[in-house]
Amino acid sequence: MHTNVSCQTPRTLFAIWWPILAGLLILYVPTYIHLANTLWQQSENAHGPIVLIAALWLISRRWRVALKLKPKQGGSVLPGLLLLAFGLTLYVLGRSQDIILFEVGSKIPILLACIWLLSGWQTVKALWFPVMFLIFLVPLPGFIVDALTTPLKFYVSNAVEYLLYAVGYPIGRSGVVLTMGPYQLLVTDACSGLNSMFSLSALGLLYTYLRGHRGWLHNVLLLICILPIAFVANIFRVTALVLITYYAGDAAGQGFMHDFAAITEFFIAMLVLFAIDYLIDHITRWWRHVRT
Repeated sequence: MHTNVSCQTPRTLFAIWWPILAGLLILYVPTYIHLANTLWQQSENAHGPIVLIAALWLISRRWRVALKLKPKQGGSVLPGLLLLAFGLTLYVLGRSQDIILFEVGSKIPILLACIWLLSGWQTVKALWFPVMFLIFLVPLPGFIVDALTTPLKFYVSNAVEYLLYAVGYPIGRSGVVLTMGPYQLLVTDACSGLNSMFSLSALGLLYTYLRGHRGWLHNVLLLICILPIAFVANIFRVTALVLITYYAGDAAGQGFMHDFAAITEFFIAMLVLFAIDYLIDHITRWWRHVRT
């Protein structure tokens, strides 16, 4: 039977939760130190610290709401125990076999199990999104990255060639190698757009959740737009880098402007997402007005 934490004072709550928090710190502080020294220093996983901070903020924000709930007494603890056993098994396998996917991913079932066992299913429902948001900390499996990167690079290079040729630039393409003037530019894995899609999906989902639209259709339409926005934004980023290289040389295209273009791509994609959200909101209001 879980503890009715909704009726506890802050001191009692701390007494209940501090062993769990201490255990989580012992398990995962080494994991995050390892991530900070390895994967998070790579551009494809640079969003990791932002996701972690956002998830912790969401949990603290929703925790205040969860504490006001009155969990039902007498509920079964078996699902929580099974979930905990599954999470701990993942952690042990990941830690012992150096499988970072399992090690990082294990935090989600372990957190959900602890919340279930100490606070009940109602609290799990109140906190499910902040906890599940941690899935964006889990590095994509290599086989998924390999399967998606190659076709994305081809589509990006093909789109860039089409755009620049349409406006009169002397551009050619061989596979994922673009030739314009004296320069040959390889569309690398980092230019496939997969990383920006993953990062923008995380922040787009967070934005949709915080906006809290009541209409499910609005949320679905907004989420559907995230990946196309990220893909198109990446095409324009690669196009800009090709033009920078063509006019200013290879050093300019590979130096500061390369990183600046990635940052600009992200902000433009988010602005487009905000604009689409605004447009959907006005269309749905207009439709309600017409129907009434």
